[in-house]
Amino acid sequence: MTGSWRKVKVLGIMMTVNFFIYIVVEVSRSGSHEKDLNHRVRIPDKLFWKKIVALDAYWNREQQRLDLLHNPILAVLNGSNSSLKDGMDNSSHLNSCDPDIGVMTHVKDYNSLPERFKDFLLFMKCRTYPMVVNQPHKCKDKPFLLLAVKSLAPHFDRRQAIRESWGKTGQLENFTVATVFLLGNATAEDHFPDLSEMLQYESRMHGDLLIWDYRDSFFNLTIKEVLFLEWVSQYCSEVKFVFKGDDDVFVNTYEQKAKDLFIGDVIMNAGPHRDKKLKYFIPESMFVGPYPPYAGGGGFLYSGSLALRLYNISQQVSLYPIDDVYTGMCLKKLGLVPEKHKGFKTFDIEDKYRNNPCAYKSLMLVHSRTPQEMIKIWTWLKDPELNCH
Repeated sequence: MTGSWRKVKVLGIMMTVNFFIYIVVEVSRSGSHEKDLNHRVRIPDKLFWKKIVALDAYWNREQQRLDLLHNPILAVLNGSNSSLKDGMDNSSHLNSCDPDIGVMTHVKDYNSLPERFKDFLLFMKCRTYPMVVNQPHKCKDKPFLLLAVKSLAPHFDRRQAIRESWGKTGQLENFTVATVFLLGNATAEDHFPDLSEMLQYESRMHGDLLIWDYRDSFFNLTIKEVLFLEWVSQYCSEVKFVFKGDDDVFVNTYEQKAKDLFIGDVIMNAGPHRDKKLKYFIPESMFVGPYPPYAGGGGFLYSGSLALRLYNISQQVSLYPIDDVYTGMCLKKLGLVPEKHKGFKTFDIEDKYRNNPCAYKSLMLVHSRTPQEMIKIWTWLKDPELNCH
């Protein structure tokens, strides 16, 4: 019996050895296709890695630099590519907040650009600004939904209307809701009055203002996005969902369809506007190419876990002057596409439905509404006798 078992064992080992020999032979045969008729190994006539050429548009060139910086393989392969290095602006570090004077020579039409572009380009690499007002304990109760509202210092009436309607902090249908308003520095340079003392009082009264010391302009909404994501990662990392939007929208927080990862009014197949008269004008010297899918028009809803990933990946995406597009760029970098939701009416609803309470019952967001309209719509929706069947 023992002898028979030994024979079987030896036979098994031989079969295993033969199997591996077979694999080696087949691999050798497959490799023979890489040889010519004289059995010489072929050498590819093209490089496996394409030579990277510096792009003309400044943003694209900066993004190219970040891609190299965060891709160890490409960084090594192109480490000796002096033409690429010379074509890029390496005059300032990613987090440098000194004015980047070198941009004046790296953007060919810098002197002819509007002042808002010059200001953005000079501080494009700055991502760190002092926090003037913080609410570090805002998420101590681990809210289900965090409402983050982009606002400006003078918009007190909008903030108060939101506090009294859809942004009311506390319990909503067994879910904990927290609200914060995101502000920068309303400067005299932009003809704002000094409202710092009023804001300090408002913060003490309501405990919901987040204020950073940077110029609160349209092109700086992107830095507001990045600073908010950093705040979430530090002080509100366990939140389940985040709504981020403007202070002139009405949001139906009674609507609980929050299962989607990133939803909003998604814009597809868009690109930069080249008309200088438009608010969203972007010159070719700054950016070329199509925009990724992005959610625009007032607000979007996404999961808390995605907020943390967006903050991390934002360090690898060069700042762009349109914040909604920038968020789409970050999503693309993560391999994600925002999902269009029919409940986001960013271009309003038909006039005949504006005063119909039931028209708002199934919506998530309507843009735009005055503070008075926000309170009126909220009163409609919380009426227990409202019957829309």
